[in-house]
Amino acid sequence: MRSPKKIDETAYAKLLGAILPRPIRTEAENDRAIAFLDELDQREKPTPEETLVAELLTILVEDFESKHYSLQPSTPQEHLQTLMEDRGLRHKDVWPVLGNKGSASAVLNGSRAISKTQAKRLAEFFRAPVELFL
Repeated sequence: MRSPKKIDETAYAKLLGAILPRPIRTEAENDRAIAFLDELDQREKPTPEETLVAELLTILVEDFESKHYSLQPSTPQEHLQTLMEDRGLRHKDVWPVLGNKGSASAVLNGSRAISKTQAKRLAEFFRAPVELFL
């Protein structure tokens, strides 16, 4: 988001006064900031002042959430399981892609890593980036 060149400082101060932005330390403060962001996001043509406040709140929310909701990276097997669940697929549906029933079982239970060849086949099958499976 680019910073507007000219803003109405009175309008900007009024918006800042409405939200009173500060470092977010609690879930309630985070929820309040997100609600305000949602309200700003609903506007068809936000003013330059609203855009600046939204940028500031986004930085504060992202900072809070990166500290409190760190996600662990998913494994290739977890990506595969998620894609299968999303599409309602079972073991028998992917074993031909993975080579055979035994290979599919070993991959799905995590006892065998997905090979490069299998990753390419899975990427084609799911129409997903091959990196998900490597």
